[in-house]
Amino acid sequence: MSSRPGGKNPNPSVRKRHEVTDLFGETPHRRSTTNGRHGHGHGRLPYSSQKQSKRRHFSSTEGQSADSDRKATRRLASENMKSVHHRRIASLARHFRMEEGGSIAFSPTSATASSFAHVKQAPEDAILGVTVAYNKDPSPVKVNLGVGAYRTEEGKPLVLNVVRKAEEQLLADRARNKEYLGITGIPQFNKLSAELILGRDSPAIAQGRVITAQCLSGTGSLRVGGEFLATHYSGPKVIYVPSPTWGNHLKIFPLAGLETRTYRYYNPKTRGLDYEGMIEDLRAAPNGAVVLLHACAHNPTGVDLTQEEWEGLRKVIRNDKQQLPFFDSAYQGFASGSLDTDAFAVRRFVNDGGETFIAQSYAKNMGLYGERVGALSIVVRDPSVAARVESQLKLVIRPMYSSPPTYGAAIVSTILSNPALYDEWKVELKAMADRIISMRHQLFDALKARKTPGDWTHILNQIGMFTFTGLNKQQVEYMTKEYHIYMTMDGRISMAGLSSRTVPQLADAIHSAVVKFSS
Repeated sequence: MSSRPGGKNPNPSVRKRHEVTDLFGETPHRRSTTNGRHGHGHGRLPYSSQKQSKRRHFSSTEGQSADSDRKATRRLASENMKSVHHRRIASLARHFRMEEGGSIAFSPTSATASSFAHVKQAPEDAILGVTVAYNKDPSPVKVNLGVGAYRTEEGKPLVLNVVRKAEEQLLADRARNKEYLGITGIPQFNKLSAELILGRDSPAIAQGRVITAQCLSGTGSLRVGGEFLATHYSGPKVIYVPSPTWGNHLKIFPLAGLETRTYRYYNPKTRGLDYEGMIEDLRAAPNGAVVLLHACAHNPTGVDLTQEEWEGLRKVIRNDKQQLPFFDSAYQGFASGSLDTDAFAVRRFVNDGGETFIAQSYAKNMGLYGERVGALSIVVRDPSVAARVESQLKLVIRPMYSSPPTYGAAIVSTILSNPALYDEWKVELKAMADRIISMRHQLFDALKARKTPGDWTHILNQIGMFTFTGLNKQQVEYMTKEYHIYMTMDGRISMAGLSSRTVPQLADAIHSAVVKFSS
């Protein structure tokens, strides 16, 4: 076997020398040195030197030359290996730090600092953080009243029977596929959602003034609506939200590009509505400003307007200030047990012919929390602009999440389009609302039986999933420590998380906290 075409077999020691590589993946003879024939600094010797090398191949000094080359190669490899070891030790040393007392601690960081080393640890979400703390508590009597999700009397999550029936129908349909939806989602879902919140006989729907897009539950609907307003609204790019309000409102709208301000809503002294303060603040707000309104079951207070108060508010917003209402409807049917009653405010505003934004969620009223099903409806004054509004709405959605998921919206469409399933859903929905109302009465009666100081009638007067107890942070922390009751620090409790078994425990905790600490 020759070393090159036409060549003869090289000396075995020379061939071996050509195969030796150092730790850098190079053969030593390819690296420039000042020794002998390696001084050329090339991997291949000049032609004249090759001829001399062949002649030396047959000379009597062949053995000495090969032996010398082998020694040089070994020496070079040894020096390279030492250099590598030194570099490795130096690199390893950078992973250690000297602690006080002479101990050595290992640091997993690399020699180069992370580009994100400046990032600070974010605080836990005020609501979801309650569940994190609850999960860490090993107590067998712990109660989670923080998260807004319905629980059965046994404290278990509930999947509605009508939802299971709809799922069975969907799974039995072998023609269904997993293709992408259009940007605005399932058309039938959008049509049925608009009819649910506005009424099937809505003039706005009949006149083609409603644009509806399937979105990612209530949060996604609010965010899409906020970004559309920030880009296309001709009025002030400012939105007024009630104080207090759902914590996510204060994050969604600024990130969407709207300046966010508050108006008075809750009166802590009466634990009821501050109607006069609300009207005063909205009158002082700019003409044309956007106003966020909770359609029903205000979160976190559970305090709603009466129908007369809604009418008074509508006149201020529509007639006096020409402001734009943006309804957040997260609890339709879940508050009173009636889909129509809980939609009163939205329908009253829409039916006056003015423009309105509505965010809907099916998390609570169908129990589809994890499916993230919702809708944004935009009601415009002039049907001629509806197509253009929809086209621009798509441009907001496309770079955000491209298109919505299919499954949850298909469940909703199946229920709303099937008269039998729709009627069954209304029965189950009312049962959930009635159980929550029952928990309110049981808690009020338990506090009354214990002669707990204070007036607790607000528990009965408030509506929906939450009760704003009026308890302060010190009392909440005490209840968590001593009674393993978990709730948000503002005193909000989820009535849907209570049961007949846990009401006495909560009543004991509230009574003890109120007696021990003044509110």
